[in-house]
Amino acid sequence: MVVLRVHFTAEDLNRTRIAEGADPLWETVLSLHRLRGNRGEPALAAWRQHAARHGPGPLRMLLPLVPPRGYFPDFLTPAAGSAGVEPGLEAVMTTPRRRLRAEIGLLAGQAQRPGHGQHAAPPSWMRSLADGEPAALRALARGLRTYHHTALGPGWPLIGQRVEADRTLRLHALRQDGAEAMLRTFGPAMRWRRPVLEVVYPRGGDLRLEGRGLLLVPSYFCTGPVTFADPGLPPVLVYPAAPPAEAAPGRAAGPGRGARSGAGHAEGLRLRTYGSGALRGFQTRFGSLTGTGS
Repeated sequence: MVVLRVHFTAEDLNRTRIAEGADPLWETVLSLHRLRGNRGEPALAAWRQHAARHGPGPLRMLLPLVPPRGYFPDFLTPAAGSAGVEPGLEAVMTTPRRRLRAEIGLLAGQAQRPGHGQHAAPPSWMRSLADGEPAALRALARGLRTYHHTALGPGWPLIGQRVEADRTLRLHALRQDGAEAMLRTFGPAMRWRRPVLEVVYPRGGDLRLEGRGLLLVPSYFCTGPVTFADPGLPPVLVYPAAPPAEAAPGRAAGPGRGARSGAGHAEGLRLRTYGSGALRGFQTRFGSLTGTGS
């Protein structure tokens, strides 16, 4: 098993925190992976209907920047995105030219490797983007904005509900028993072995926090932990938000809800197994996340 080892100091544990809510740009970028899948994703239903009527629109620009696997540029998910779509897009449009060139260069290099598809040359607009041309940056921001509002906007309450349920769980552990207890709630893809968080990852390596702390970002569309490729950026670890049980104890499940409820129960058992004792029987207003058994 290949793992990314995230190294903590005592100061890092004190500075580890959970994001305030769903991050619009992380969700936007990660949803592009889900969009390529065959599985019907409820939060993307509106986009599929829109695209069937009006065509792919902004996807012509976005999909080449976010390939189905491997690297995508860090500048697409700036820290400012946590404050909303527009602050995030402003940060994207003001990315320094040196960084644009470096990150798009990595993306272009990846495309030439086996298993990622072969491309003779990047499209002309990507070269313009790497050069920091204002028109190309505006076009990228416009594409991200249009896709976000059209694709994710109608499903944003569902996205926010799942992320908030996960945040409630993690914050309960953090406030009850501290950062280490909270880090134990993530297994098996993220295992806490003091002072290292071992994260199942496509490539092995070490991320040394060195007093910077870690921002943990629960995500609706994330399917496996992901962080920035550049270790010099503020440390962030995005992870799949645990799905809340759709039928709370004592409430009958509605039509079509049984399978999702069973999945939520299984996720609850997983969280309880790896989590703090403080989480046993813990309830959120979205239903049980950890089960009620001992």
